[in-house]
Amino acid sequence: MSKMIQVTIDSVRVSLMSPQRVIILHQINTNRYLPIWVGPHEAEAISVSLQEIEMARPLTHDLLKNTINLLGARILHIEIVALRENIFFGNIVTEINGETIHIDSRPSDAIAMAVRAHVPIFVDPAVLNNAGIFPDENIQEEKQDSETPSPDDKHLSIFEDFLDGLDNKTDTDNSN
Repeated sequence: MSKMIQVTIDSVRVSLMSPQRVIILHQINTNRYLPIWVGPHEAEAISVSLQEIEMARPLTHDLLKNTINLLGARILHIEIVALRENIFFGNIVTEINGETIHIDSRPSDAIAMAVRAHVPIFVDPAVLNNAGIFPDENIQEEKQDSETPSPDDKHLSIFEDFLDGLDNKTDTDNSN
């Protein structure tokens, strides 16, 4: 396996078109990002921990972390190891009695565990090469492709401002 690349959580964002959320991972020391679409419950589990919100009772990811610790293991880090047919695959990497154990996991669950255990997140280089984006380069390429701005460019800035305001926020009002 190639040397894994460390990333951090840049933000948790809301999709305007669906109930899905997107976790934006940022490669350390570069301008490359990896968006991973997740469900609203998974995004909320990550956001709750990122914002250090105390819950009266343990959530599922807290329960799993506590169980791993009570069994004498510790979480070393998490990995996003593959992208096949638009599905990401991950591992929670643990250690017990000197043995390293990889626990198969959805990346959203693994990320929720990483936030709770305060451990690093790593991504396989092939995944970053396949799905990573360089926003500034993409914007520069688009500007070079069209010398005159399209009429929609000024309208899109409204959405950019809105999305910028959504950093680390999730929809928590589910009372109807």
